[in-house]
Amino acid sequence: MQSVTKIFRTLPLSILAFVFLFAFLQLHCQLFSDKTTEIQKLALQPKEGQKIAAFAEGCFWCSEHIFESIPGVTEVISGYAGGHTKNPNYELVNTETTGHAETVLVYYDPSKIDYAELCRIFFLSHDPTTFNRQGPDEGSSYRSILFYSSDLELKIAKSIQKEIEKKQIWKNPIVTEYQELKEFYQAELYHQNFIKSNPNQSYVQAVSIPRYQEFQSRYNLYRKSKNGLK
Repeated sequence: MQSVTKIFRTLPLSILAFVFLFAFLQLHCQLFSDKTTEIQKLALQPKEGQKIAAFAEGCFWCSEHIFESIPGVTEVISGYAGGHTKNPNYELVNTETTGHAETVLVYYDPSKIDYAELCRIFFLSHDPTTFNRQGPDEGSSYRSILFYSSDLELKIAKSIQKEIEKKQIWKNPIVTEYQELKEFYQAELYHQNFIKSNPNQSYVQAVSIPRYQEFQSRYNLYRKSKNGLK
């Protein structure tokens, strides 16, 4: 049997070039297949025994990491909501023309954490006083939005905003939008669990991790100061 090396040596250059080009394209597709995955519009139906909530508060890498750390939260998905364009992708949303904001869809167990507490976490895990901006990220896709699914959730969310304002956590007025949750598009696969998968990435190290640590400190202090208020 001829060796692989001998076989390649006997092939015409044109065929060899085709073989190497095909191999390169196959490798390229494998490396970037996650980035070209079609956006998914998710059904807003949680599993039995769970509920859902959605929040936009800047970079969804940061938000996902924060909400995943909360006891009672079972799953967090990064995606897009609050816009008018069908099937938005990351590049399109970043043009600031689709109306969408980077959003996290939070699945939670209501026997372990309630919607009010998730709203507190929302208001404490980002600066809700900055218009179309969160940290170094600017644009409407980074604006603060609290999504609700019922009149009761809207009432609860607004009561928590008043509670936060009374505590004077933030010096400036809160500019958070309130929107009914109508559609949620799951972002590309490479955005999911980004911090866990890319702990040494420069943005993660410079922005995401410090923001998470600030939230932890702020949230712990707030829980101590509110004396059981819910």
